[in-house]
Amino acid sequence: MIIGFVHEHKAFLPGLNAYLQFFAERGIQTHVLHPSQIDSQPCDVEWHFMGRHVRRNNNRVTIHEYASSSVPPFGKLKNSIKKLFNATPDYRIFNSEYVRGQINPTDNIPYGYRNCGIPSGNSYLLPNAQKKYDFVYVGTVDKGRKIEPLFDCFINGVLKDRTLLVITRDYQALDAIYKNARNLTFKGPIPYSDTYAHIQEARFGINYMPDVAPFNQQASAKFLDYAACWLPIITSDYAWVRGFQQTYGGNYFYLQPTLENFTWEHINNYHYTQPDLSSWTYEKQILQSGVLRFLQSKFPELEF
Repeated sequence: MIIGFVHEHKAFLPGLNAYLQFFAERGIQTHVLHPSQIDSQPCDVEWHFMGRHVRRNNNRVTIHEYASSSVPPFGKLKNSIKKLFNATPDYRIFNSEYVRGQINPTDNIPYGYRNCGIPSGNSYLLPNAQKKYDFVYVGTVDKGRKIEPLFDCFINGVLKDRTLLVITRDYQALDAIYKNARNLTFKGPIPYSDTYAHIQEARFGINYMPDVAPFNQQASAKFLDYAACWLPIITSDYAWVRGFQQTYGGNYFYLQPTLENFTWEHINNYHYTQPDLSSWTYEKQILQSGVLRFLQSKFPELEF
């Protein structure tokens, strides 16, 4: 069996690397494909990160994975269009019950859930990592994140003498705006395997998220990455983080909407604790998604 993972290379997909490693360890061949390549590459399974997928190949097993609900503007309309025009797969994977509820499929296609995750073990931890930056932000910097107020704290605000590492992609517009800010460093795109090493170069991790759907309802990959690296976490205050804290513990510094409490003194005087991440490894997330049982039903020779 050969799996072709299909996406348009527009989004951060850390889970993709987890899939590649998971199946490689089990002797299963995989490809990472742009939609324009799927007809020219041999594969038995097309695994689409949605997205759009209008025309399917009926000679291949098709999986649709929804890592997120559609984002503003017109998120609900985008979800409706996807539901109306996307091809029907053989299996669906949703990031969470919330995402499935937003997509709201009305057929009987089997499905499962796979959330964000972290690597197993602790080989990625670097106890002697040199702290080159005061803060790190990992993730998207597109307009929907409304991230400029955060950056402005480091330009004209009380943190103008502190440093921020931004690990992202497609940041040219912001880099041009802040080109004279020596305390802001943009890096990326970088291989996912290097991300944890860069995170550990910082003293604090920033999980800056607009308190609007779907962002405030879905797991934050960067939040989990910071926690995995044992960084104290500074975060926007929104529903998912509060729910995570209630279930998995940890203590985090919550930013006020105006960022007025975002000062060096406040964050250093705060008491941070770490959550329990034992159920958040990518391996456990993949195993609980049900997709392996589905693949075995289609390819009985597989053994997981």
